[in-house]
Amino acid sequence: MAKKITIDPITRIEGHLRIDVEVDGGRVTEAWASAQMWRGIEIILKNRDPRDAWMFTQRFCGVCTTVHAIASVRAVENALDIAIPLNAQYVRNIILCAHALHDHIVHFYHLSALDWVDVVSALKADPKKTAQLAQSLSDWEGNSESYFRSIKEKLTNFVASGQLGPFATGYWGHPQMKLSPEVNLLAVAHYLTALDYQYKANQVVAIFGSKTPHIQTVIVGGVALAINPDNPSTFNLERLAYARELLLEVKEFVQKVYLSDAIALSALYADWFNIGKGVTNYLAVPDLPLDSKGTTFDLPGGTIFNGALSTYQPISNFGDPYFRDNVSEVLTHSWYKDIGAKHPWEGDTIPEYTGYNERGKYSWSKGPRFKGEPMQVGPLAQVLMGVASKHELTLKWLNYALDRVSTLAKKKITIDDLHSTMGRHLARAVRAAMLADLALKHLSLLEENIAKGDYEIYPYKRGIQFPKGEIKGFGFHEAPRGTLSHWVVIEGGRIKNYQAVVPSTWNVSPRDEKGKRGPYEEALINNPVVNPEKPLEVLRTIHSFDPCIACAVHLIDKEKKEIARVKVL
Repeated sequence: MAKKITIDPITRIEGHLRIDVEVDGGRVTEAWASAQMWRGIEIILKNRDPRDAWMFTQRFCGVCTTVHAIASVRAVENALDIAIPLNAQYVRNIILCAHALHDHIVHFYHLSALDWVDVVSALKADPKKTAQLAQSLSDWEGNSESYFRSIKEKLTNFVASGQLGPFATGYWGHPQMKLSPEVNLLAVAHYLTALDYQYKANQVVAIFGSKTPHIQTVIVGGVALAINPDNPSTFNLERLAYARELLLEVKEFVQKVYLSDAIALSALYADWFNIGKGVTNYLAVPDLPLDSKGTTFDLPGGTIFNGALSTYQPISNFGDPYFRDNVSEVLTHSWYKDIGAKHPWEGDTIPEYTGYNERGKYSWSKGPRFKGEPMQVGPLAQVLMGVASKHELTLKWLNYALDRVSTLAKKKITIDDLHSTMGRHLARAVRAAMLADLALKHLSLLEENIAKGDYEIYPYKRGIQFPKGEIKGFGFHEAPRGTLSHWVVIEGGRIKNYQAVVPSTWNVSPRDEKGKRGPYEEALINNPVVNPEKPLEVLRTIHSFDPCIACAVHLIDKEKKEIARVKVL
């Protein structure tokens, strides 16, 4: 007999997400993903100056701030058809790489690791054996016996204090927790150490972005970061050297610790390469532009349908009509006034809350579609685009990871196995390894360009001018959670319409008018659930997407009472 399970809220994510599943015979047979807040930034932006939009859109979320700033300025620049100075492109690219490195580290260790790691079991570990295990996986100098012994002592004192914080309500002892005490101690140790390295990555964001979260230096047409290597009052060689030092430290941690831990986890839970497949239509956009117009990139993008690499079609530039013309959003099961499938430039955001109804409307998320199909976005999508396009850096790190996993698991793990819960985790670690290399590459490109005497950051000395009529633009960025795009209609220099189609909206999408599930929902079908009272397996698959529902939707009071009245400046 089918049993209904509601998990509300899903924790260790950004925002509020509800998941409902029906379980029969120990397997999920039906699933619904419901975003539980409403986003209203699009309405706030109407009639404003397009040059200010990036500052507002950063407030979609307290974590994914940088990515919305980038997508927003790119959308306005696309509408104006203007070029960006190379220095500005490189600065933006470094910010994006550093932000993503911070994000990927946080996701693996602090948002999802507790689905796989039994913290209580780590108390039984032998630090010497843990050190031997760690050293067999990586030559990172931090993996010493004294290091793991100190972590075990810290953990023991922490548990004895009774103030467990994030460890208080874990599913410790769950039958799906299969790691040895030594592996659990290794993971807990790196969980704590990762706090330092995500901070170092974020320091780089602040160096180039002035602050974080909510960077200040990205503007339409370039960056507000005066460059002069000899002037202590501007961005100079000292700041560049400090950024390089931080990025080198983060690179070592990502490639020697994070990637190694993801490989070990994948091998020890190799059965999870057979779980959580879901939607196998993939979308990623190219990023890290190498020229002023966005026609060549260091990361590839495109689409793949039905998991077949042979269907790969590239997205080649910032104005590519293949992407521009094929994005739509449906509202069949969303709490908005149903106006049918709409292109973002034509879309509306008119809230219409009707209560939770699985057969009717049940989510504040819209339902993005590409060529009418649901698409999975995220690091797995980008890695698959890299394989399909024979992207050298993707192949280097992916082949390394798959070979290591196969050796440790004592079974062949291939690209086909990536369509899974564990595949998403491994792909994210591979992407992080790539970004660690690319962050330093773009820092070198910036340094080389400055050394040539090019200090240009913003060429529009008289400011940006808007035409009197209507213009449209779109800007995209391959954010840590996947494809992000902003769409703007400008008339007479003011915003007429603004829509953001964000990664978690693609993935949390409710069913469409044809009954096709979104990626979260589809990935849950056939997931095992050993204990309905502790549905750990559901959390594993949902967390593998790294949900950010705060980006997808924002605030609503279901009783329709006024919560607060705010004067927007």
